[in-house]
Amino acid sequence: MNMQTIQTDVAIVGYGPTGATLANLLAKCGVRVTVIERESAMYHLPRAVHFDDETMRVFQAAGIADDLNRKVRVNPGMKFVDPDGTLLLDWPRPQEIGPQGWHASYRLHQPDLEQLLRDRLASRAGVEVLTHTEVLSVQQSENSVMLSCRSSADGRVLNVRSKFVVGCDGAQSQVRGAIGEGMDDFGFDERWLVVDLLLKRDRPDLGNYSVQFCNPERPMTYCRSPGIRRRWEITVLKDETDAEVTQEAKIWQFLAPWIEPKEAELERSAVYTFRSAVAQHWRKGRLMIAGDAAHLTPPFMGQGMCAGIRDASNLAWKLALVVKGQASADLLNSYQAERAPNARAFIETAMRLGGLINSLDRESALKQAERNPTGGARMASIAPPLGPSSLPSLVDSGAPHQGQLFGQPVLRDGTLLDDVVGYRPVLILRQPLPKDVFAAVPVLDGEAHPKLNDTLDELGTNAVLIRPDKYIAASAITPKDIAVLAALPFPSPLSDPRMKEPAI
Repeated sequence: MNMQTIQTDVAIVGYGPTGATLANLLAKCGVRVTVIERESAMYHLPRAVHFDDETMRVFQAAGIADDLNRKVRVNPGMKFVDPDGTLLLDWPRPQEIGPQGWHASYRLHQPDLEQLLRDRLASRAGVEVLTHTEVLSVQQSENSVMLSCRSSADGRVLNVRSKFVVGCDGAQSQVRGAIGEGMDDFGFDERWLVVDLLLKRDRPDLGNYSVQFCNPERPMTYCRSPGIRRRWEITVLKDETDAEVTQEAKIWQFLAPWIEPKEAELERSAVYTFRSAVAQHWRKGRLMIAGDAAHLTPPFMGQGMCAGIRDASNLAWKLALVVKGQASADLLNSYQAERAPNARAFIETAMRLGGLINSLDRESALKQAERNPTGGARMASIAPPLGPSSLPSLVDSGAPHQGQLFGQPVLRDGTLLDDVVGYRPVLILRQPLPKDVFAAVPVLDGEAHPKLNDTLDELGTNAVLIRPDKYIAASAITPKDIAVLAALPFPSPLSDPRMKEPAI
């Protein structure tokens, strides 16, 4: 009896938010995708509880943002207080729609997100999902990767032959192991107890802000989640065992300053080791990694899941172009070059905030914030650009404004920019191109859509070429340079003849 072999374009190992987002974007581009997940079903309890506006914009590209928006809660921000309740640092998040077309910060119940991603993927062509399936071996050749897999349900062994493999398989990534490189450790290593509760009655006094209790004896965090869910994160001391701190009586002892057992049901408790690390190599030939397989961050900025979703958005269009033969495989070298510095900037900021929470290094955290007359400080969100890289055959390194995220203005008819453009490149100009200038990509101009000019004003330029992941590939000011920019042969990952692109 011959062993079954599945042929695919991209195999994704891991079906969490990063893997599911990547699968949706690739399938949207007409790429055949096989997802391999060792668990039999989606994890039904809370894990990640926060994401930001850029991440929601990626979910918009994946086709789930409107549905997700009905399930999340807009986050007003985070406060850092000392043991006496004095405010040390305020990190407010705007409550109005921001430049990315969404709110700056959201609280979520992760199973809601994962269910939407899975439902959307189930509606796409060219996708196969293998749950309850373990990868036994990874063998890379010049033209493909062979994954030997076994079904945990019936013991059946099968092969998946893929042009590329992306490991979205977490901190203990098997695919990263196959790449054969380690991780650069930035030195943060702490155990925290994570406790999720379901309220039995309304407790508005707990507040809607996230609160970091900066207590040198035992730092804690409170998070307001959607609906009746609330979370506390509690430092585990060095002489305490995981078994000790996860006893129900001990948990309620920790939570006694805020809530009693009669007021809530204990939904979940688990001890996590929060680390700070970035993989040394994110690609080896046809193998790549994303999400926690590529980087680990302390949770104090709520950016762990967000970083993985950014990975997926950066990688999907590049893989699609390479799979379809529209770009050289060298394009994939830009993935780590762009994403690793961006991820590291968030990790380093989270570590500084961790120093404040632990009362070990307040000044490192507070020096990047603005002091107010009361002695407290106010923090603004960071938006690090991509790391410098070239996009072979597309755009050279060092192009003006390269690597900055472009905003999402509302167009004249009230439509968000991305809903018209889709997951593909677009040239945005102040004025229409002269009739004798050829544009190699779709074009939108500020005469037809005035709010585009507001975003160009903020950048101080007259034209920008936007990549499918909404980062700027290049910009131009003079008519001559705009004509050159318009002629750049930047292919669309949606150019597969099976896909119907929206008209602009």
